[in-house]
Amino acid sequence: MLTLALRAAVRPLLARDLLAAAWAFRRRHWLRRPPFLPLPARDYLRWRMYTAYGDERAVPSVDDVVRFVTWRRKLLRL
Repeated sequence: MLTLALRAAVRPLLARDLLAAAWAFRRRHWLRRPPFLPLPARDYLRWRMYTAYGDERAVPSVDDVVRFVTWRRKLLRL
């Protein structure tokens, strides 16, 4: 997280991409359940990691996250 934050501080477009992706991944109806934070559902994240890496406990590298959010922006033309 710290490395991503440092890269985002240097590249404002990357910061925007990271925030947009985080917002898109939020759990539906997040305001209805504590802790009232727009966090993604654990089951969804496990599924995403399993489909991407073959292991539901995988942690993507910083470069993978940067590539994904950049690809997402270009794909959605944000």
